[in-house]
Amino acid sequence: MSETTLSNSTILADYKAKTPGSAALAEEARQLLPSGIAHDARHLDPYALYCARGEGPYKWDVDGNRYVDYYGGHGALLLGHSRPEVVAAAEQALSEGTQYGANHPREVAWAKAVCRMVPSAERVRFTSSGTEATLMALRLSRAFTGRSKIIRFKSMFHGWHDHMASGVSDHFDGSPTTGVLAGIAGGVVLLPPGDADALKACLDNDPDIAAIIIEPTGASFGQVPVTPEFLSILRAETARHGVVLIFDEVVTGFRVSPGGAQAAFGITPDLTTLAKIVAGGLPGGAVCGRRDIMDGLDFAATAAAKREKIGHPGTFNANPVSAASGIAALEIIETTDACDRANKAAADLRAGMNDVLAKKGVPWAVYGTFSSFHVFTNPENLDLTPGNLDPLSLPWERLSAKSGRVTGRLRLAFALNGVDTNNKGGGLTSAAHGAAEIEHTVAAFSDAIDRLRHDGEI
Repeated sequence: MSETTLSNSTILADYKAKTPGSAALAEEARQLLPSGIAHDARHLDPYALYCARGEGPYKWDVDGNRYVDYYGGHGALLLGHSRPEVVAAAEQALSEGTQYGANHPREVAWAKAVCRMVPSAERVRFTSSGTEATLMALRLSRAFTGRSKIIRFKSMFHGWHDHMASGVSDHFDGSPTTGVLAGIAGGVVLLPPGDADALKACLDNDPDIAAIIIEPTGASFGQVPVTPEFLSILRAETARHGVVLIFDEVVTGFRVSPGGAQAAFGITPDLTTLAKIVAGGLPGGAVCGRRDIMDGLDFAATAAAKREKIGHPGTFNANPVSAASGIAALEIIETTDACDRANKAAADLRAGMNDVLAKKGVPWAVYGTFSSFHVFTNPENLDLTPGNLDPLSLPWERLSAKSGRVTGRLRLAFALNGVDTNNKGGGLTSAAHGAAEIEHTVAAFSDAIDRLRHDGEI
């Protein structure tokens, strides 16, 4: 594409005209924050939106523009923004104090909800984030098995600590990313997602595997999917080799179903990591699972077994406000059809977007499961029909490829029509998304495709 075409982008010009407040804040932020952002996923050319408030399926930017929101608080908002019951619970807790430096009744009620809803949860320990939860899950696994290595699957994200840095969007050979020690990276075995033969060979030939961690719907909530059959193989093989099976349900927990992906698939792991929805959209995470493994954190159990206890401090673990928010959100999810409503909204949206692609003759596809939708822009111009894409038929590398300019422009074009997605044009639905929001989004997608064509992007 010529420089003239790029400089004449109507999408870019219209986006800048619509969002001057975000532009000004982005410029100010660049002087204060690396790249002007607090999370890598918020990096967008020329700048991402600055938002001021959210309600239900909508959020508003600082310029007063309203968007149907499919970012969903990075997956934390299954119930939508500012659900009244959750807000009321958090406000009550906030008025009573945010940090006692002591145990409190809400952490007990919160733990009861997690153990009641999640099949694998015999005991639970709260953390302040999903990254902390996966880190603790690895530590528990190594202590329990006496082994040192972890198996992960390429393209899957499990937080940003050192064991999880390689193999998500680069360094697929397992080499350490910048700032990570080679010795830590060397303790992680990266395998292709869904490859049962590679999995079995690794377990048969390496007796030092402590645990396997996996996103049970596949990378990025099914952008690179794995099958329930593969999860069954994982369960059988880890049991056969005495390896701890960890389901990373930071995204899928309480979203796929009230009991997470493990309840939906009927496959119970040894440990589960949680965050996002577990705290009702506030900071908070958890690791839960088998009592004998979780006993590595227990003073009395480790003393009786003459084992060294795993240390675990954390100033804001199970803080009262996050606990209150989590209790309120989980009660709604457990007692209503919130998960089913979010899943239906996504299915309707995928169908509507694929209908747009078919009518306009664009050889892309929108796919996903449960409450997700992913846009495959078909960069290699494969022969495919929108709505009939089988992502399992494609190499994982194609599905997990980094966002390019086309998907970035797609997000901007969506924004011009009052819709906010992730940087690849996909996202997550919530229980608050209804027929009106789906209809609006399908129309926005149609206009976005026309804009991309006008600008020569497709």
